[in-house]
Amino acid sequence: MSQEYNQLWHPSFKLNGLSFGSLFDLHEFLDSIKVQGDQHERDLADFLKDWLASDPFVVSYTSGTTGAPKRCLLNKEKMRLSAQTTGEYFQVGPGSNALLCLPLSFIAGKMMVVRALVLGWDLHVVAPTKDALTQYDSHYDFVALVPHQLAFSYRAIDKVKTLIVGGGVLPAHLEEKLQQSSVRAYATYGMTETLTHVAARRLNGAERSEYYSAMPEVQFSSDARGCLVIHAPKMLEAPLVTNDLVQIMNNQNFAYLGRIDDVINSGGVKHSPEAIEKKLKHHIKGDFIISSLPHDTLGEQIVLVKDALGPSQESIVKALDNLTPLERPKLILNLEELPLTDTGKYKRKELRALIRNQKNEL
Repeated sequence: MSQEYNQLWHPSFKLNGLSFGSLFDLHEFLDSIKVQGDQHERDLADFLKDWLASDPFVVSYTSGTTGAPKRCLLNKEKMRLSAQTTGEYFQVGPGSNALLCLPLSFIAGKMMVVRALVLGWDLHVVAPTKDALTQYDSHYDFVALVPHQLAFSYRAIDKVKTLIVGGGVLPAHLEEKLQQSSVRAYATYGMTETLTHVAARRLNGAERSEYYSAMPEVQFSSDARGCLVIHAPKMLEAPLVTNDLVQIMNNQNFAYLGRIDDVINSGGVKHSPEAIEKKLKHHIKGDFIISSLPHDTLGEQIVLVKDALGPSQESIVKALDNLTPLERPKLILNLEELPLTDTGKYKRKELRALIRNQKNEL
């Protein structure tokens, strides 16, 4: 076994059960799937070739939650460090079976591959479909999903030992379903700039919590706006100021409240749509989102938007009793489908544009 082999990947690393004794063997495999593979396999080959190249950086793109995805360079050494932190925090070591069902165009998918390389996992690579977890009989030690995938894969969740869910807010009904499962489930907080998660929140079991806890050697504070500041000296050159409103418990724990750039100013009172959604999610079963429309006197009017398969208007009206009068939406709007990014987050700006002409009075 060569020195080069040991430096590039862990000896236990496998792809779909295949191990590679040399760099030549791996490149030969990648060349074959570049020619014969499906799109997700060709994407994997492209990323691994970039990873194995001498350049110390790889290219990625932000998720596009608040605008067009942005190109950025990721430091390979810091990606290795992030992978090691994940393995230690979630206690997933060499020889573990993991599933890659996330797009490789974004950091979450890339980091699943890097974790497999660094930690010595057997990585099962499948197309990033909404129901990918249900398509195979395999059992997995570690899986990462976005909330949209979890909604369509829940019936297969018990074949997973440790699950992380990121990329968007998890609906309450899915979190409640997880209470009946044996999986160790976590919501994660992170972004491209932090090389995925810097914090995690246990979703079920005796350790279930409403608060995110820091990964090793990460600390948190807030700025004058009440937005999260991430201190991670091994990963970041300087503290990272976010646009995420939080409640800081201490330098290791916070509660996520919503995006400051999504705040709705209605009649001079500022509302976080995600905070209103959180109040409603225990009472409404189905997908919905809080948004706003221009209003002559209020400036912005709070509205609730649901998709075609979402909750009934009757159940929504009943649930609104759990809000204060100023928080309560005055309109319920219907769309065939709520717009999502590739990573499963709501496109709130695009949604506001879509609902301009969609008005159904309560």
